[in-house]
Amino acid sequence: MVCDRCISAVSQAIIEAKLVAKKVILGIASIDGVPDNGQMKQLTASLAHLGFAIVADKKLQVIETIKAAIVQLVHTNYASEWKHIIVSEFLRHQTGYDYNYISALFSSHEGITIEKYLILQKIEKVKELISYKELNLSQIAEQMGYSSINALSNQFKKTTGLSPSDYKNAPIEARKPIDKIL
Repeated sequence: MVCDRCISAVSQAIIEAKLVAKKVILGIASIDGVPDNGQMKQLTASLAHLGFAIVADKKLQVIETIKAAIVQLVHTNYASEWKHIIVSEFLRHQTGYDYNYISALFSSHEGITIEKYLILQKIEKVKELISYKELNLSQIAEQMGYSSINALSNQFKKTTGLSPSDYKNAPIEARKPIDKIL
């Protein structure tokens, strides 16, 4: 789950399966009690129809928690937060695991580092902000926690092959859904 609509859809699927949600947040849903086979089948089918799956493997749950935390950090950030956030500590707090463990787990499963995944998410957010045409590059760099326009431009070009200005002037490119970035 990567957005408020996803949370709402999953919450509704839980209700339709006649279950009670304890918590539904980005990437995580937990229910009260143990569902019977019928409830589990209905919930699984409803979630599959929505494009979601139940992740029972603990390691995969940790990976999904990491992804959800990064998506939340990048796509709901505030300009002042980036200066104070240490990503390794943030993820340690979100997952409850040592950063070295989650970093190795994420890299071995996803084939990229957490840092690269964070950069991909940030660049996708920068693309979004550029397409809105409400902020200049200096404002975008500040909002996304870059030290300067040059730092943003260098990372953007390294990741996309285009400078932010070239991207802005290029024909509209289909952006990636944030849950498909890898």
